[in-house]
Order: sequence, then C-alpha cells, then structure tokens
Amino acid sequence: METLSIYLIKSSGLMAMFFLAYYFLLRKETFFTSNRWFLLAGLITSALLPFVIFTKTIWVDPSPAAIDWSNVPVSAPMENTGFEINWYLVLAIGYGIGLLLFLIVFALDFYSLTKILKNKAIHQQADFKFIDLTANVAPFSFFNTIVYNSSLYSKLELESILEHEKVHSEQNHTLDVLISRLFCVVFWFNPIVWFYKNAIMQNLEFIADSEASKKISDKKAYQITLLKITTQENCVAISNHFYQSLIKKRIVMLNKNQSKKSHYWKYFSVLPALIAFVLFFQIEVIAQEKSIKEDAQQQTSNLSSNQETSSLKSATEINVIANDTVKKTKVIKVHTSNKDDQTEIFIDGKKVSKAEMDNLDPNRIATMDVSKNGGKSTIKIISRNTQGIPDDTEIYIDGERVSKKELDELNQNTIKQMDVNKTGSNKKTIKIITRSTNQSLNNIQAPVPPTPPTPPNFTFKTPKAPNFPKAPKAPKGDPINGDKKAWKQFENQMQEYEQKMQKAAPSMAAFEKQMEEFEKQMEPFNAEMKAFEKKMKVYEQQMEEYQSQLHAKK
Repeated sequence: METLSIYLIKSSGLMAMFFLAYYFLLRKETFFTSNRWFLLAGLITSALLPFVIFTKTIWVDPSPAAIDWSNVPVSAPMENTGFEINWYLVLAIGYGIGLLLFLIVFALDFYSLTKILKNKAIHQQADFKFIDLTANVAPFSFFNTIVYNSSLYSKLELESILEHEKVHSEQNHTLDVLISRLFCVVFWFNPIVWFYKNAIMQNLEFIADSEASKKISDKKAYQITLLKITTQENCVAISNHFYQSLIKKRIVMLNKNQSKKSHYWKYFSVLPALIAFVLFFQIEVIAQEKSIKEDAQQQTSNLSSNQETSSLKSATEINVIANDTVKKTKVIKVHTSNKDDQTEIFIDGKKVSKAEMDNLDPNRIATMDVSKNGGKSTIKIISRNTQGIPDDTEIYIDGERVSKKELDELNQNTIKQMDVNKTGSNKKTIKIITRSTNQSLNNIQAPVPPTPPTPPNFTFKTPKAPNFPKAPKAPKGDPINGDKKAWKQFENQMQEYEQKMQKAAPSMAAFEKQMEEFEKQMEPFNAEMKAFEKKMKVYEQQMEEYQSQLHAKK
C-alpha cells in the first residue's frame, strides 16, 4: 500500500502541474486542438512518468570484513502492550471503497446510455448513425452515433446542432471523455482531477463550436441556438452533448480573435518542472562497496591520469557547442608551448592572438575548424552573430533570403550595409549588402525588392452576452404516466421561468442589437482583409519575379 500511495501522490502532483499550466497560461488561448493534446499528454504523463526510474551508483569504501559481535549490546525483547492501528490498511480500505463506488457510478452511466439507444431506429448517413428520439433529451454524440429530438428545434437550429455533433464524432472526442472519466475513478480523492475533466470537456466544446461555425453561414443563429439549448438539462453523462453550462464562455470564444503563434512557447512551460520532478523524485541512488582490487586499480588510474595532465599543462582547452539542439560538447586541445609554433587563429575572419581566443566565451562559438599544413596550423572560429534575433525574423543577404545559420557563417568584414526594418506585425526584416555585391552594383543595376503590404489592425471589442435564468429540470417519465405532483410543480416552475425570460427579453434584444452593430463594424475590416489578401498575392508574384531577376543578374 505504501508503494501505491507514493504512486498516487506523484501522479496527482504531475496532474496538478499540467492543470495549473493550462489554467493560467493556455485557458484563454484559441489553440483549441493543441490544448486538447496538451491536456491528454498531461494525463498520460501523470500515469506513466512515476514508473520511470533512473539509477545512480555511488561507490563507497568497503566495511570491515569481521565484526566483533561480543561488543554489540543486546537488549531484551519488548512485549506488545497494546493494539496498534495499521494506518496503511485503513487508507487502503478507504481508497478501495471510493474506487468501487465511482466504478459503480461509471457503470450506471453506461447502462443509462445503452437504455436510451436500445431498440431505436437508426438512420445511417456516410460514417454517422442518427437517432431521432421523442424523449426530452439534450442532443449528444457517442463515437459515431448522434442522438437528438428533431421536434424541439427548427430546421436551421437542427442543422447547427448536427454540424456541432459531427465534429465530436469525426475527431473521436468520446475517447477524451472516457479517459477523463476513468482518471476520475482512479483519482477520485484528488479535487484537481475533477477540474481537469471539466477543462477537457469545455475545450472539446470550443473545438466543436469553432469547427461547426466554419461550416455554418449564419454564426449569429448558431449562437442563439446555444442559448436556446440551455433550457434542456437532461444530458447523458459519458457522451459529448450539445448543452454545456458555460454557454457564455463558448460564445465569447467563438468571437475571440485568433491567438498569436508566438504564444506557443506556453506549451513548453512545463518542461522545467518535469525535469525537476525527474531529478528530485525519479533518481534512485544505489551505494555499492569497492573491492580491494578495484580500489588499487582506481589509485593506479588516478596516478596515470595525473601524469598525463602534467604533461599537457601547456595545452589550451576550448569547449565547442557542436549542435544547437542536442548541445553535445567536445574538447579540442591546441598545443602552443612549442617556441617555433606557427598557429594562426581567426575569429569571424579576423586574426587574433591566443589570449583573445582563451577569453572567448565557449557559448558564443558556432563552428570551429582546425587545419594543418606542414608545420603550420590554422584555427578558424565563427561566433554566433544571431543571438537575440527572433526565429521569425526575415534575413536577406544581397537580396536573397537566408537562415540564421548562414548569417552566422557570414564574414563580418564583408558587410557594407545593414538595414533593420520593423513591420506592423512586430516582425523584423534584416537586409545586408556585402562589399563584393556593392562593387558589382556600380556596373549592374540590381532590381529593387518589393515592399510587403501592411495588414489591417483589429481594434473591435466583442459584445458581452447577458446572463439568463436557469431553466427548471423536467421530472422523469411523461406528464400522463409519471409523477403528476412533480409535473404540476414543474409547470409552475416553467411559468416562473417564462416570466424571468420575458424580463430578460430586453437584455437579449439589446445583445442582438449589439451583435448587429458589431457585425456592421466588422464589415469594413473584412473588406480590408480581402484587399490585403489580394495585395499579398500580388506581392508574392512580385517576389517571384524579383528572385528570378536576381538569379539572372548572377
């Protein structure tokens, strides 16, 4: 039980780490699909990483071979004077009871789902199975089966609902729901897992809303359909259902601007915490005694190593980072103790002394070449010129676009002119003209590169949706054969609800008016975006002509 407790604690900690990263960094971003994989990766990592153990062996001096047991004090055995509670057993029983109860709830949810689907007429269309019920059940999907009550909605509303549920089916959102429910069963005692499940369910709705709205011409009608579905709360627990309690957030996310791609760094924010988790909790230290023979060999090895070190005191060691991603380190030893040494050292094409090379920061070295011709050695070092330059910066050398690596390899002494421009989207463009090309420009007229168009700015605010009263929940059964008292009470509650809805009608009308004004405000922006797209096509054609002219000049 102790091992199980440690596993559950570690997994719960990892789950909390992923959830907090999502809640504070990613929850308001529009990367819905990426958020889906991030949340699922958090659950999988929480389940598997505690099983990954790294071992570290520490060699210790051997203990004495013989022990004088006569000097070891012996105490009389203590008698058991009372009953001791086995707390591990108590915790195991409590955890087992909770696990069993939540498994039963999970099984009952499956039973209620199969009861709804059993012996119902199925209409097959492409990869989807449609079931049209007469019961008062909110629309939902389970894998490729979509269930709804067509009598409750208009044709336009039903179209919006089916497009929404098709997204759930096509992207297998039911698997996400089942996985999150199983984690709730295993980690029922952890409150974070329930918030985690709600985050997954909410993000799945954002995905379905986003994809469905792309296929529906009237987005306003789709949002009104979302508000209408709030009056139905008869939802199947283990399905993807159209109704969600956070309708206001769904409408806000539908009208929110797309997040910038530069925000993708947030997905890597958990890496330092994962590395710290492995270093502190997943490394097992094993102490192993040295044998007398191994100890003697170690001393001999240290002696030979010291002799070798003393003979190489005149050598200069340079750490070179050979690969930016893997960051492998190699050591290059350059002997300069010979009086007749003829080693030449160049940094970025400039000849330097050995002292200047020794003072160079190893992290600034991009590449290093060592060549030898007879008794003369040459060391060529290229430093990193692109440190601090964002990855999305466009770099041009003599009119041709190059990478940051090619800029690193450029000899700085050949640079004649460098211009740094900044566009409206905060993207930088670096244009460099070298001396050789500048001289050739005196004889050949080089083509002028085209100027990219400036995208329009989006400065509009999305209208805030009003709060609506909560609809009463209908009793089980039907008004004729069901509990008549409960249905009578439900009718009274519905009358009160209709009165509240009538009071909320002005707010809804105001919201619709605000949405109409918002759409009118968006019309000029949409027109500007279309014009910008046309200009971009012209710019791309101009760039192709410009590149072909450059190659022709060469």
